Amino acid sequence: MYLFVISFDGLSTLDFDYISSLKNFNSIISNSSYCKKVYSVYPTLTYPAHTTIVTGKYPKNHGIVNNTQFQPNRQSPDWYWHRKHIKCETFYDLAIKDGKKVAALLWPVTAKSKIQYNVPEIFANRRWQNQIMVSILNGSVNYQYKLNRLFGHLRKGIKQPYLDNFTHQSLLYTIKNIRPDITLVHYTDLDSMRHYNGFDSVQAKDALNRHDKRLGEIISTLKECGIYEESTLILLGDHSSLDESKIINMNVYLEEKGFIDVDETGRIISYEAISKNCDGSTYIYVKNNNDEELINKLKIALKNFNEKYECLDAIYTKNEASEFGADSQCAFMLEAKKDYYFLDNLTGEIIEEINLEDVGQVPHLTKATHGYSPFKDDYTTVFIAHGKGIKKGEVIDEMRLIDEGPTIARLLGYELKNVDGKVITELLI
Repeated sequence: MYLFVISFDGLSTLDFDYISSLKNFNSIISNSSYCKKVYSVYPTLTYPAHTTIVTGKYPKNHGIVNNTQFQPNRQSPDWYWHRKHIKCETFYDLAIKDGKKVAALLWPVTAKSKIQYNVPEIFANRRWQNQIMVSILNGSVNYQYKLNRLFGHLRKGIKQPYLDNFTHQSLLYTIKNIRPDITLVHYTDLDSMRHYNGFDSVQAKDALNRHDKRLGEIISTLKECGIYEESTLILLGDHSSLDESKIINMNVYLEEKGFIDVDETGRIISYEAISKNCDGSTYIYVKNNNDEELINKLKIALKNFNEKYECLDAIYTKNEASEFGADSQCAFMLEAKKDYYFLDNLTGEIIEEINLEDVGQVPHLTKATHGYSPFKDDYTTVFIAHGKGIKKGEVIDEMRLIDEGPTIARLLGYELKNVDGKVITELLI
């Protein structure tokens, strides 16, 4: 069996009817088993979600609790790029131990993993770094060298759809020339278009059309190689997105209330409590989680904040956040209302309207985002399974992202230990 796990970042339940009308998605969906209502994890971000997909665990248990690490005073914090940050086994670890050949193309949190054919998702985050060298040093040297030589001209940095064009051609080459037992591929075209143009934008629909063309080329390549009948395709999303137009600068409020001290340059000198954003939600961390006086003072400040600005759907305690599967080390977790999202700015207004002309020009300004609670209305994603080992015509009413890892592991003949999800046996032969 050849397994292909194809992640279309940002693919939503709301996209299901449209992709079902497209030629290549329809050819898969009509002969697949699927769930079009999959609840993601909290926060609904790419790195926590993709780590859940391969582990079957909530962020608090696999360790990837955000896209980026908690690094106050860094304008561009490091992301959780490296496999070492994952605290448990993945199904691809089990496969590698079993002698299987694995490839990964821009799959999150795989840098310096044991994956034999690996193009990790990582970028140069220091002035002295070079993107090509950073990628090569954190993945498979010879494999990446060959892909860059063949297809590097397709890229324009991380701009889409060019990055996905590079990823896609690299995938087709890998199928033809390497034929891994397991291939993980992460396309971000759709997510990027939604961030900068809005959820229902023409650009987002164009990205779905490009994904359909890519899927068709994957199917054709598998058939040309004579392995289509021996292949299993898992098509999935990691989260949905919501349009927004207002920024919550929570750290500006915390600084105003004396929880953060900054110098004349705006650099943090010290803090008692600080916000670390997850876009649609934010963690509030404190210096000392055992300081009950500080926690109570902060609780009152957060309550007063929401009474004044009315921009939060919820203020979750540490225990409540942990019950949702989020970081159990936070003191609080704040859930933004629709139309709002968080940034970590220390200057500016507490609530800021986005100037649409600045979107795509100013870092972190977007028209749509994610990171919200997975239980917001119309905010689920999808899971489609097709091919060898998969039943046809089974429709699962609801799933959770934590169920995907155990189900894929079972399909491969393995068992992930101590997972938070369950095997969806209805899908499997």
